Amino acid sequence: MLNTASNAPTEERRALEKALGHQIRLLRRERDLSVADLGAAASISPGMVSKMENGQISPSLSSISAIAVALNVPITALFSAFEENRDCSYVRRGQGVLIERRGTKVGHVYELLGANLRGELVVEPYLITLEENAEPHTSFRHAGIEFIYMLSGEVVYRHGSRDYFLEVGDSLLFDSGALHGPAELIKTPMIYLSIIAYSRS
Repeated sequence: MLNTASNAPTEERRALEKALGHQIRLLRRERDLSVADLGAAASISPGMVSKMENGQISPSLSSISAIAVALNVPITALFSAFEENRDCSYVRRGQGVLIERRGTKVGHVYELLGANLRGELVVEPYLITLEENAEPHTSFRHAGIEFIYMLSGEVVYRHGSRDYFLEVGDSLLFDSGALHGPAELIKTPMIYLSIIAYSRS
């Protein structure tokens, strides 16, 4: 078991099952075999083969071995998809992408610090600067959750009907489906890290 500081469930097992199933299906189709054909050759029921291909079960080693023999490949070939490269985004200081977000006002500068290209979860990390000429704006609303961490300045940040006073070192985690944004800019320029996460589907 991988020990982390997070309480989030590990995706390792599900990812392995999905990768194994994807590779079995790919190799089966390359050989023009039906699910029933592969099941018969491996002495496994077609229903079990289908569940393996869809990553719905954790097959036994003997079942995996039988599938490999039926496909005439080494057992390691069934796990090759799991070894594919994982996304990694590296951005040097000051080289993030400056973007215009919906509802952005004058003096609000958004620097996108990275992007993930694959997977079910989209994570967008921003370095947000509110300059001296910035104006309050509390009409942001979007899917997912958002985490902000204050790096400099002071602000009254509104989420829904509540206001939160934030200064250096303070953080706020919230459902970003509610209206939110800086309601009162107390000390500018202010900089905070904003991390938005939402489902890609």
